Amino acid sequence: MKMRSLLLGTGAAFALLPAAAMAERGDSGHVNLIYYQAPSIMNPYLSSGTKDLEASSLVIEPLVRFNPKGEMLPWLVTEIPTVENGGISADLTSITYKLKPGLKWSDGTDFTAEDVVFTGQYCMDPEGGCAQSARFEGVKSIEAVDATTVKITFDEPKAYPYLAFASYESPILQKAQFENCTGTKAPTCSEQNFKPIGTGAFKVDEFRPNDVISLSANDNYRDPALPHFKTMTLKGGGDAAAAARSVLETGEFDYAWNTQLAPEVLDQMLKAGKGTSEVAFGSLVERIEINWTDPSASLPEGERSTAKHPHPIFGDEKVRKALSMAIDRQLLADVGYGNRGQPTCNLVPAPENYASSNTECLTQDIEGAKKLLDEAGWKVGSDGIREKDGKKFNILYQTSTNAVRQDYQSIIKQWWAEIGVNAELKNVDGSVYFGGDPGSPDTFQKFYADVEMYANNFAGTDPEQYLAMYTCDKAPRPETGWQGENINRYCDEAYDKLVVELGKTSDLEKRGELAKKMNDMLTKDTMTIIPLVYRGTASAKSNSLIGSQINAWDSELWNVAEWSRAK
Repeated sequence: MKMRSLLLGTGAAFALLPAAAMAERGDSGHVNLIYYQAPSIMNPYLSSGTKDLEASSLVIEPLVRFNPKGEMLPWLVTEIPTVENGGISADLTSITYKLKPGLKWSDGTDFTAEDVVFTGQYCMDPEGGCAQSARFEGVKSIEAVDATTVKITFDEPKAYPYLAFASYESPILQKAQFENCTGTKAPTCSEQNFKPIGTGAFKVDEFRPNDVISLSANDNYRDPALPHFKTMTLKGGGDAAAAARSVLETGEFDYAWNTQLAPEVLDQMLKAGKGTSEVAFGSLVERIEINWTDPSASLPEGERSTAKHPHPIFGDEKVRKALSMAIDRQLLADVGYGNRGQPTCNLVPAPENYASSNTECLTQDIEGAKKLLDEAGWKVGSDGIREKDGKKFNILYQTSTNAVRQDYQSIIKQWWAEIGVNAELKNVDGSVYFGGDPGSPDTFQKFYADVEMYANNFAGTDPEQYLAMYTCDKAPRPETGWQGENINRYCDEAYDKLVVELGKTSDLEKRGELAKKMNDMLTKDTMTIIPLVYRGTASAKSNSLIGSQINAWDSELWNVAEWSRAK
């Protein structure tokens, strides 16, 4: 099947879900959300943390969204461009979007094509650091044909052009608000980054970083009957258990995001009967990331975890593979997630067309791992810790604060100890760890550790943008304000060439082959990424909250305008 045929035949499939027949805007009063990883910014171009992207999706919106089935929805545009309707050029080198008429920003001004053009320029500014730059891979230009028409032109034919301005990862910023916040100035604009003017169902009234957000209905929202809730509080902080308990047991909150809990803990909470656990599988994978650079504190600030200093231990593939071989992924899946997770060796676990048959990591092999380390010259010392050339095999293993993740750290530390590797454990509050503060030493982007663990996924059902994150130029570094999606600092020219090839390949079977090859390069071939568990996206909601539809392919808050209170 050709991608062209997909682009030709999709036009009739995209339709927005009908809004609930309710009386008027604000008729459901107040709603309380809790995100135990508290949002630290409302600008997704300056953060890779899902908690920040989720919060910002309440206010700023993309041109195109994905529904829970992974289908594209024309959100701020009249239709999804295709070759058939003329929105995509016959040679696949451009895509043109028609904005819905009459759109307004929450301050009452007109939403125009110039705002879209500006947003692209904001992210692609060479003097700035953009957390979503992979979505603009291969973009040659973005132009406003007229006030309601935007044309994106690519360097080469783009088989899957729905990356820029699609999903909650790439929303539109208001030009008038952000035009003096480009390049190196971007992180300094606190008012703009904390209280963006948007087209979404809600607007920010007060933003306290890493604490609480107070919001109210956008008076200029395009549907006069929505949103149903007049006001909203999004509370941050605490932990996953306390967040889930506040919905499922005490009823203090209506919705708890990312209830990452052991199955027996969650099952006990559900017995209270005040809410339900919502689960959806998309592409979320819990993984261990290998740092290809040296994070040593002995290095000058600005040089730690940069390409100037390769990692002193992980340059040997046998060492990286040994760490993976020591892990029992099935046990981790059972302990952490039950039927909400399954062991995986893949960075891209779904959709099926893009999922590699890579399964060799599923069998734990402690003895095999020991042999590899022996071959690599790491000999066991008198204290049981391996050493080579006078250097002990000591590593720092960090992750966010979460009971399941701390269990994983403890278990994996024991397995690594069995093969002679000593891991020091560190956990960081998720609000900080997944924040984008360039001044913090504890963000996952800065990666001041040897290995780190978290989960990530991609929006929509095509992994092109996700795989494009690992090109050489996307490594976080001081020059980008520590923004960048290539967390590992992985760099392979052959991989970079495959990213370009995937971008212009239209045959779906060949796209699948390329994606699998790239997945394998990052996982089993180099162990740059050590996948652990393919997880379901899980959250908790109150029985009194209706209309929410958990979404593993976009923001969980994608249809928040339609949420309401049961009468």
